[in-house]
Amino acid sequence: TGAEGDYGDCVARELETLGLDVERQALSPGRFNVLARAGQPEVVFCTHLDTVPPFIPPRCDGDHVHGRGACDAKGQAVAMIAAVRTLLARGEDRVGLLLTVGEETTSDGAALANQRLAEPWHPRYLVIGEPTDLQFIGAHKGIYKAKLQARGVAGHSSQELGPSAIHELLRATSRMLDLELGLHPLLGRGTLNIGTIQGGIAANVVAEAAEAEILVRTVEQPEVVEAKLRACLPAQVQLHSLHKAYGPVEFCVPEGETGRPAAFGTDAPHLPHWGRQFLYGCGSILDAHTDHERLEKRVLARCVERHVRLAAGLLARAEVGT
Repeated sequence: TGAEGDYGDCVARELETLGLDVERQALSPGRFNVLARAGQPEVVFCTHLDTVPPFIPPRCDGDHVHGRGACDAKGQAVAMIAAVRTLLARGEDRVGLLLTVGEETTSDGAALANQRLAEPWHPRYLVIGEPTDLQFIGAHKGIYKAKLQARGVAGHSSQELGPSAIHELLRATSRMLDLELGLHPLLGRGTLNIGTIQGGIAANVVAEAAEAEILVRTVEQPEVVEAKLRACLPAQVQLHSLHKAYGPVEFCVPEGETGRPAAFGTDAPHLPHWGRQFLYGCGSILDAHTDHERLEKRVLARCVERHVRLAAGLLARAEVGT
């Protein structure tokens, strides 16, 4: 994330060889979304260009592709490009691709694409690619991310001084861990993770400052979650929301498929103008972001086939206005 440019150029060149009209939608120097279309896209395949660190070089064995991004989400891009290639060969030109930057952090690329959606794009349906084990997702949890900042009074720990910023921060986070953060019929309970915590300078010094980062996988709307968190704060602790929060997201599911829940987030809530959304892809979320990230080759091939069938079915529906 933040250094997607070389990969974006590589993907853009590949899409140009298919005869697609390719646009590099600039977000900042060296960072851009890649948009590619045949005619006027009604079905758009979408995944993200960025990955989490650290870089893990790609390698193949007989059955798998290994390396950073294998399933999250370079493998998704490969499947989608292959599906578009197949559809073009059948004479279908109402398809396109949207490849975004920044999904792993703030979805700034998706927000830009949503803001700049314009002619000749006419998306009715958006197929978002993430590692879902070849299963359609019915809903995923939302996100609320915040920083807690505590202030105390520095002093010698032998004296009745303070308050200690660390003690106040621990009181706040302890209360938060005991919160009930909602119950969703498909997604289950909202969960809170304390991702980082730091402060103080020595064991015998009362801490003047401390902070923590928290992330809630929400099943309630952000304002409800924030109110619950703020009720846990002592006077010495402040809460600062870190980026745009959102509640649970629901997806379309094809007839005959069972939409399962997912706890991870996507670009979906930042792309409301891009049509009705489906979430589907190859590989396992359990492999994403790990040192053993991989994607099975035969699963990749099955994903391509399902993308083609899904797009063909959606385009048939579009013809009759459903």
